[in-house]
Amino acid sequence: MISLFKKKNKEPEFNFSALKADMHSHLIPGIDDGAQRMEDSLALIRRMQDLGYQKLIATPHVMADYYRNSPEIINSGLSKLKAALVENNIDIELQAAAEYYLDEAFESKLDKGEILTINGDFLLFELSFVNYPQAFFEIIEKIKAKGCTPVLAHPERYPYLAGSVENYEQIKDTGCLLQLNIISLTGYYGRPTQKAAEELVDRNLIDFAGSDLHHLKHAEVLKQALLQPYVKKLLGLPLKNSLL
Repeated sequence: MISLFKKKNKEPEFNFSALKADMHSHLIPGIDDGAQRMEDSLALIRRMQDLGYQKLIATPHVMADYYRNSPEIINSGLSKLKAALVENNIDIELQAAAEYYLDEAFESKLDKGEILTINGDFLLFELSFVNYPQAFFEIIEKIKAKGCTPVLAHPERYPYLAGSVENYEQIKDTGCLLQLNIISLTGYYGRPTQKAAEELVDRNLIDFAGSDLHHLKHAEVLKQALLQPYVKKLLGLPLKNSLL
């Protein structure tokens, strides 16, 4: 017998309000692989509000070969986005920093002080998904020498780190903090990444939880992530998001 009533999608019993701030997203339109149009940015921000976030920190990619974003480009985009928020009566705190790729141009930017940090302290950076970076630990020390706290974006997504918790512990021992992508815990990036993310949560090695929001599909997965037991466990850790 066919039911006349459609099964309702289960709604999460909590949201991300305990985090207060999201510190990894791609919301500034048209400057990287995140939101492309202003209306995309506004739609994403409304979704984040609905999920309980009270502050968003946009972190556009900075990559020598693809996204040659400077502090001037990023701050200009931020100003336009803030103006659009006012015009559309969207009341949320919005800041910008960057997600730096460890390429040949990064050290030069660091030397010249051409960097954007989160709250004037935390420097978010990412690695190649294929190759272990040369001079990785030397660069971490260089970031610290500039007075910044290094934060490695989505460590669970680098295959060469997964499989050995000692790899993550070694990075943490340098004073580098770790930022987990929340949707990694849903299997969105595949089971190996999910398994690595779960181990990082189990070992209490995560300092920040981030959305890494690029588009509306990410926003929907982020909402569904609230149904995952490991996400509830993640939000119970002493994360630093609320301090931003």
